[in-house]
Amino acid sequence: MLSERLLSKVVQATTERYLRLEPVVEDRMPAPKPSQRYMLYMHVPFCERLCPYCSFNRFPFSEDRARPYFQNMRKEMLMVRELGYDFDSVYVGGGTPTILLDELCETLDLARDTFPGIKEVSAETNPNHLIPSYIEKLEGRVQRLSVGVQSFDDGLLRQMDRYDKYGSGAEILERIAEASPHFVSMNADMIFNFPAQTEDILISDIERVVESGASQTTFYPLMASPSVQKQLAKTVGPVDYSREKRFYEIICELLVDTGVFDFGSAWTFNRRNPSDRNRRYDALMEPGAPANMIDEYVVDYEEYPAIGSGGITYLGDTLYVNTFSVVEYNQAIESGRMSMMGKTRFTLRDRMRYRFMMQLFGLRLDKRQFEQDFGVSVERGLPAEMAFMRASGAFATDNAHELTLTPKGRYLTVVMMRQFFIGVNNLRDQAREALTGAERELIFG
Repeated sequence: MLSERLLSKVVQATTERYLRLEPVVEDRMPAPKPSQRYMLYMHVPFCERLCPYCSFNRFPFSEDRARPYFQNMRKEMLMVRELGYDFDSVYVGGGTPTILLDELCETLDLARDTFPGIKEVSAETNPNHLIPSYIEKLEGRVQRLSVGVQSFDDGLLRQMDRYDKYGSGAEILERIAEASPHFVSMNADMIFNFPAQTEDILISDIERVVESGASQTTFYPLMASPSVQKQLAKTVGPVDYSREKRFYEIICELLVDTGVFDFGSAWTFNRRNPSDRNRRYDALMEPGAPANMIDEYVVDYEEYPAIGSGGITYLGDTLYVNTFSVVEYNQAIESGRMSMMGKTRFTLRDRMRYRFMMQLFGLRLDKRQFEQDFGVSVERGLPAEMAFMRASGAFATDNAHELTLTPKGRYLTVVMMRQFFIGVNNLRDQAREALTGAERELIFG
């Protein structure tokens, strides 16, 4: 599709320009703005084994590395509180946040004690941790649990080096069904357009998501930075973006057009009528919390501090990246500093583009709020972007108040987000290149 190829190139060129790290001199993130809503992101960079397609900061798990790390992350949380922050939401990503469950629980308990305004906690996990002893500890502490499935197909799981460590597709399906009743939201994280995936495999994956009882699913397009694409090409074949639109259409047809799920974002889907078995909302949810939390917290929280090695903070016009070295992270926190190692600044137009992309990804752009925040209408601030999307037939609603999307517009938003996150993965690659010694050998050796 010509519009997809053109949009990919433009977003790629734009992100390459402004997602470039420069050194930082700050030893603290900026203080909060009065009345601004914030979410706290925590990063746990440890996994039992490393997946070949993942660009996030992650290291092979070692208890000797992980316990001091969790202790320092709790210290950093208190530093954030000293700056004056409060939060109504926490997101714990990785890596594998549940890799050391007692440390995670202690960290979440401290977060709720430190920030009484927290209404919901979202955490990632892997299928092998969906067992009774883990669920018992997580229930009540975590409202939304997001499990990295990627695919139920045993062949793909073997290619991704996930079959031996996480089990077969049938075993994962059973574990999700058993765990779902214990959480407000159980999200099944899936990947589409993996090199060896066929339409039949994708359709089977969608059918299993529906069967699993998960109250939410996220179907990510494969988002590989150039370094990851090279690795994939060597192991399972090159990424073919020409199939992506058709795959996305299949997902939307089988999840939404059948009436089972609704759109939560351009690639997140919420079950339309979750049963009591799948979602005990009144019993488990904090009053006032959003009903459908999603992985892309950037939709609901434009600014967010991040703690932990590899965390990415976005405040004002600046994006900060924490060191990818766990050793350097521990040293920084123990010396009373935060661990930012690089930053990049957004121009006013970059900020407008970011708002444009994120709100459309969330399926609605508020034109009045845009003009209030930036002092210019979206048409005047982003004339080329608006002209392209209008010419492409992207908008279902385009009036003085809002923009909403057609099916084609949703796919174009998926393309924008895919390229933006590839740009963020490139940013991570820049931070990862700074690793030295034993840590570099763990990742690149």
